[in-house]
Amino acid sequence: MSRGSLTLRGRSLAWGARTYVMGVVNITPDSFSQDGTSDPDAATAIAIHQRDAGSDILDFGAESTRPGHQPIDEATELSRLMPVLERFRAQDRSTILSIDTFKPAVFRRAHAAGGDILNSIWGLDEALLDVVIECGAPVIAMHNKQVAVYRDVVDEVLASLDATAQQAVRRGMTPENVILDPGIGFGKTADHNLEILGALERLVALGFPTILGTSRKSTIGKLTGKPVTDRVYGTAATVALAAAAGIDIVRVHDVEPARDVVHVADAIARKWRPEGWGA
Repeated sequence: MSRGSLTLRGRSLAWGARTYVMGVVNITPDSFSQDGTSDPDAATAIAIHQRDAGSDILDFGAESTRPGHQPIDEATELSRLMPVLERFRAQDRSTILSIDTFKPAVFRRAHAAGGDILNSIWGLDEALLDVVIECGAPVIAMHNKQVAVYRDVVDEVLASLDATAQQAVRRGMTPENVILDPGIGFGKTADHNLEILGALERLVALGFPTILGTSRKSTIGKLTGKPVTDRVYGTAATVALAAAAGIDIVRVHDVEPARDVVHVADAIARKWRPEGWGA
């Protein structure tokens, strides 16, 4: 079912047509996934690799949100983010970029330098809504919670996300530009995460575009017994389930295998076919 499209930089990603891949670019030395760097040249090289591996969107983040992370101020976040964003945009004006931050001032600066989408792990407060409306930018709003206590995790997460999306629409945002993330691993136990992963069709049924970020996360480690750098197959299982459920974007560290997974899953579940299929 079509839910509009994301139109940026001369590209149109039609929601519901297939599953798009977002490649992670961690511009921080303390990422949980052990793939981050605060060296601008090294981080730019990672971004180029993720693009060339088949990302539809790249996600630049300069503050770790791993459990027990040390928060950083705006100046530190910008000192990491901006050199990489500027280097990348100097050579690539067409790739869609999301900026993983929950600080309005950081997104405002990043948007002016070529960032396209706000990706906020703390949903949308009024200040963040103000800045995305000011910039005319789409937003990814993630569910998060300080304490992992729920009566029914699926009901509460969906109700919270729907309320966030409706608030954004009331402020004038178009529904196709409000992308919802259930926040796997954020304010949730491993069992909570599995409950949400078993109810992805209900998330899609809210009617807004959706994104899922399970890549390398601790729940996969608990299930497989594998270290964080060896969770590609566990991640692939969740990516396939996400595509079959109708999730629009999967956010991953290992882009090339995820690309293969969504191509096969989309061909089966959505009747998608690659260009030149009938030749």
